[in-house]
Amino acid sequence: MSNPSAVEEWQRLDRRLLVISPLQVLRGFAVPIIFSLIGIGTQAGVWTLLLVPVSLVAAAVFGALPWLTTSYRRTPAQLELRTGWLHRKRLTAPLDRVRSVDLTASLLHRVLGVTKVEIGTGVDDERITLEAVDVAEAQRLQRELLDRAGPGTTARPGTTGATGAGPGTAGVGPDVVPGGPEAPGPAPAGDEEQLAALSWSWLRFAPLNVAQMAIVLGACAGASQFVDDLPFADVDHAQSAYAWLTSQVLVLVVLVALGIAAVLWLVVALVGYVLTWSGFRLVRLRPAGRPEETSIQLRAGLLTTRSTTVEERRVRGVRLTEQALMRVAGGGELATLATGVEEGTTTVVPPCPAPVAVAVGHEVLGARDTAPLQVPLAAHGGAARRRAHVRWQRLPVLLTLVAVGLTLGFDGPWWPVVLVAVVLGGFGLVGAEQSYRHLGHALTHRPDGTPWHVVMGSGGYDRVRTVLETEGVIGWVVRQSFFQRRLGLATLVATTAAGPESVELRDVPLPEALRLADAATPGLLTPFRAT
Repeated sequence: MSNPSAVEEWQRLDRRLLVISPLQVLRGFAVPIIFSLIGIGTQAGVWTLLLVPVSLVAAAVFGALPWLTTSYRRTPAQLELRTGWLHRKRLTAPLDRVRSVDLTASLLHRVLGVTKVEIGTGVDDERITLEAVDVAEAQRLQRELLDRAGPGTTARPGTTGATGAGPGTAGVGPDVVPGGPEAPGPAPAGDEEQLAALSWSWLRFAPLNVAQMAIVLGACAGASQFVDDLPFADVDHAQSAYAWLTSQVLVLVVLVALGIAAVLWLVVALVGYVLTWSGFRLVRLRPAGRPEETSIQLRAGLLTTRSTTVEERRVRGVRLTEQALMRVAGGGELATLATGVEEGTTTVVPPCPAPVAVAVGHEVLGARDTAPLQVPLAAHGGAARRRAHVRWQRLPVLLTLVAVGLTLGFDGPWWPVVLVAVVLGGFGLVGAEQSYRHLGHALTHRPDGTPWHVVMGSGGYDRVRTVLETEGVIGWVVRQSFFQRRLGLATLVATTAAGPESVELRDVPLPEALRLADAATPGLLTPFRAT
């Protein structure tokens, strides 16, 4: 290991970047090039024949620039990065401001024996990125930079867990397996406590993740712009396909299409889950000689592996999300709210049984006894319920009025209006009731009676519970709309340096909002309440 107090010489990224960068450039133009070649076909001239070699030469030239123009070094006080050719840029990260060092390796990186290092300071969104570093060098950087970041820190009050190394130490439910495949990551110079590991039974939750469906639909929409380049995308083929469909039994065609779509979605969801979460492990690291300076490390990925490490003292809360379909199957996913990491919110447990996510959340918070993710929430009363129904019925009423206008304007039948009103109205009615049931708040206390966690419930068809440490609250905002004032309600916003930087509690009675804020952070609102 190198001497941390020495000033290193400027060094380039690994030479294997000369292979990675050109391939990354080609990947960016692969889809348009392929569709252009398919569209032109055999009617190509000399320009088509030159398309491939010109693309290869351009990729090689532009791909070599990052290696030629990027260098970095570590001094006793900071990490420095120089990049650019015509537009030179120099980034520095003081070592005592380093908050995260993430290692990511795509399949190509792994084949070549390198990894990408991303260093965050928590000051802004820009991170120092080393695109290709030898694996041993990357692990050295991660270990030394995190060891130098914030020396002398202590764990958050209430953090629990065993101090011995070894598998299967945290009891977080039957689906958390003590072993299993492990994604490449730095070997910790200390104890390692496993909090969770992938169980293949969790695959049953993959098709229930609506967020992945949105990503797939977005990818299909992006690829649709190249459809016109396909040789069979013309009017004749479209008319032939339409004529064939109309000649079949419509119900049968619809059922077959839905079946094919369901099978395709099942395959896409399962493959996506495996690629993202294969080898998943969540561990707590305790450096040798400083067992109180714990970190939470996530390792996962099949083709692209990633290792994300967050100092546990910077974790200010967790968020448990149970999407509508996943909640019916008893599943959920967990994210941490931390300071000084990219975007502040990191998913640390994939879609899995809700008890597993809850147990891991309590372990990360060090709050097994108070169980903030399971405490009953105080309801917000009838006024909040009425507000929920008004909010959820606005869109159904608007669309129903549009349907009425179209029916009157074109002298059409009235059954579509009734269908729109009943379907959308019912959807809004159920959504409003779900929204109100998920709404609520609570405040937990430590054994000595001091406030510990603010718990806020929200969501509509999805259920979201956010737990925020009171020490992580830096201020409160009480906001009232015109209609909230008439009903005596308010939106209470906890501002924080962690996660999304604010957590909202909607439609809480104003006196209760002030009481909760004052109880969570005693003395903070005293000057304002006195006036």
